[in-house]
Amino acid sequence: MATTHQKIVFVTGASSGIGRAITERLAADGHHVVAAARRTDLLDELAAGTDGIEACALDVTDLDAVRAAVDATVTRHGRLDVFVANAGVMPLSRLDAGLVDQWNHMIDVNVRGLLHGIAATSGPFEEQGSGHFITIASVGAYSVTPTAAVYCATKYAAWAITEGLRLESSPSLRVTTVSPGVVESELADTITDPTAQQAMSEYRRHAIPASAIASAVAFAVSQPPEVDVNEIVVRPANQR
Repeated sequence: MATTHQKIVFVTGASSGIGRAITERLAADGHHVVAAARRTDLLDELAAGTDGIEACALDVTDLDAVRAAVDATVTRHGRLDVFVANAGVMPLSRLDAGLVDQWNHMIDVNVRGLLHGIAATSGPFEEQGSGHFITIASVGAYSVTPTAAVYCATKYAAWAITEGLRLESSPSLRVTTVSPGVVESELADTITDPTAQQAMSEYRRHAIPASAIASAVAFAVSQPPEVDVNEIVVRPANQR
C-alpha cells in the first residue's frame, strides 16, 4: 500500500537478495530509495524505469565513501529519514580451515560497514532531529552453528552495536534490528569451504523469500514517530 508520507531511505547491499527486496518494497510503498551497492550494473537495472529508486555505487568498507554518499543524499533531498544497513557477506567455513582472508572480509563488511553507516548518519539525524536506523542482522546473532562461528560473531556484533545505538540515542532516533532466518539469496554463493557448502545446502532447503524480510522492514518504517520497533526475527516456520 502506498504511503501518504514519502520518506527518503538509503539501503546498502541493494543490488540483490534482501537489499533488493527492501528497495523494491519501500519504493512500491511510495518512498524514495537510494539503492547503494558495489555492483552498479544490477543497481542500474533495479533503478531503470522507476522514479522512486536512485542508484548509488558504494563500498561500505570505505568510510569516506559512505559519508560522502549519505551527505550527497541529504544535499539532494534535504533530509534522510531511514538508513538500512543491509550489506553483508557469508563465506562460511570451519575455523580449522584457516580462511583468514574470508574471515577478515566478513568483519570488514558485516561489522565495519555497519559502523560506517552509523558514523555517516549520526550527524544528519541529529541535525534534523529525527531518523530511523535499521540493521539487517541474522538469527546467527542468537546461536552458533558449525562452520558459522565467524559469521555468527559478526552478526552478534551487529546486534550488539545496534542495541547500543538504541540505548545511547535520543528518543528522536528510532532503531530497529531485523534478524532473518534462512532466506533465498546469493549469500551462500560465496562459500568456498566444501564442508560448509554441504551443510548449507541442507540448511537452505526450506528458505523463505526475501520479500518476507522486506515486509518486516516496511512494517517498522510505517510506524508513527512515537513507536519504535526494536527487534524483529523472521524465519521459516519449520526453522528451529
